[in-house]
Amino acid sequence: MQLTDLSMLELARKLASGEATSVEAVRASLLRIERLDAKVRAFLLVDAAGALAAAEASDARRRAGTPRGVLDGVPVALKDLFCTQGLATTAGSRILEGFVPPFDATVVRLLKQAGLPLLGKLNMDEFAMGSSTENSAYFPSHNPWDLERSPGGSSGGSSSAVAARLAFAALGTDTWFTSSQYGS
Repeated sequence: MQLTDLSMLELARKLASGEATSVEAVRASLLRIERLDAKVRAFLLVDAAGALAAAEASDARRRAGTPRGVLDGVPVALKDLFCTQGLATTAGSRILEGFVPPFDATVVRLLKQAGLPLLGKLNMDEFAMGSSTENSAYFPSHNPWDLERSPGGSSGGSSSAVAARLAFAALGTDTWFTSSQYGS
């Protein structure tokens, strides 16, 4: 079994027991991304250097006996809707192309504080307005089990990345609502 075959909790147990390192997990994810993402199209941006640096810091904390929590060192990826300091954030739109936020969204800050390496930013329907990830300004994402099918959306890059085992977990969003949910 390869590291990328593990769930995030299985990997967390291996990190805690010393059977695996965060650097090994990040490298396994990066290799899988390199091999498969040209077909799956989950990632808009891969931050290999940042993920490896965070993994090295996590492994150092574990060696010192001071992990930040159960998931310290587990590599994850983010829907490109979340502002990430120092990394381009486009919300799947060319309107925001080149925008690099000077701050992290709260959830990104909390993931970093918990020691989770961030592999990169994931494709999405432009401004999260869609249900198939075919409305990304960049390219459609594909279902890794059948490349002719949609992975859903607007967090299609997130679902594709996890289903293809490119990341151990991914953040997405769900903003769909109907007036019937509010009694109208």
